[in-house]
Amino acid sequence: MADYEYRTLDLRRGASVGHTREVLGIHAEFGGWELLQHAVWPDGRRKITVRRKLLQEPQPPLPS
Repeated sequence: MADYEYRTLDLRRGASVGHTREVLGIHAEFGGWELLQHAVWPDGRRKITVRRKLLQEPQPPLPS
């Protein structure tokens, strides 16, 4: 079962759809994040939750 890390992004009231796409694209391309949830609050704020798989750290070599 994959373990994930999560991050919540809060965008200001009145943020355009284009700005929201740009922010999500940057997070996806450079950080490996994927969209999990997107909500627009009645006052216009956007709350976005993204996630990515935890990276497996390489094991150090065994002493010889």
